[in-house]
Amino acid sequence: MPAPEPAPTVKSAMRTLDILELLARQERALSASEISVTLGIPVSSLSYLLTTLLDRSYLARERRSYRLGPAIARFSPAAAEPRLAERVAPIVRAISRDLNETVGFFVLRGFELESLASENGLQALRYALEVGQRAPLHAFAAGKALLATFPEKELKRYFRTATRDAYTPTTITAEADLRAALDEVRRTGIARTREEYTPGIAGIGRAAFIDGKPVGAFSFALPTGRLTAEVERQVVRLLARAAALLAGEKKNGGSG
Repeated sequence: MPAPEPAPTVKSAMRTLDILELLARQERALSASEISVTLGIPVSSLSYLLTTLLDRSYLARERRSYRLGPAIARFSPAAAEPRLAERVAPIVRAISRDLNETVGFFVLRGFELESLASENGLQALRYALEVGQRAPLHAFAAGKALLATFPEKELKRYFRTATRDAYTPTTITAEADLRAALDEVRRTGIARTREEYTPGIAGIGRAAFIDGKPVGAFSFALPTGRLTAEVERQVVRLLARAAALLAGEKKNGGSG
């Protein structure tokens, strides 16, 4: 006796999972026709599923093809992240106290940032950052620090697919300008923003590595009025100390 046909809702769920599993196995984006032929899903049904997955960011579009989107990361956080959060939290607190300014540690979520640890400065005028807060890569110092670690293939995909909104008149959105900024980050190890996301706020960030692999980025966010040359030197020194501590190296130096 043949097995009963799945109910429509069950069939849609199975097809949705089939689409996600297919794209997870691929090293390139697939067109709708390729997905349809491979999975045997009629184009009319596939169009509805793809649109829904795009709307929820589980898929991203590359011209007329599809790949997994940033929302997929919600279901597959790195197994080491709870321990990473425990490792970075005391470092974030320590360097924040040294200058009484807001500090965060950010990790990648697709082509976005997410704050894994944060410590807000206690001064009356400060930038407030919460754990779990999402942010765009191009407009945050931590984002630029991490973009500078991307291999060229991934960087090309970022420029091809990621939305880069202009949050302020000084936000860098053009590929050529952002690439020039990333070249400077690679040269110095330090990423900077000045009123690119929030008016009156400057950011200074540095990527952090464990066993030679980038795992996130530390960054300071402070009002531009307090960012003197001396404060910037202290921030750069503290970021270097934070990165070294996370990497397991010994780094001397405290507040100046």
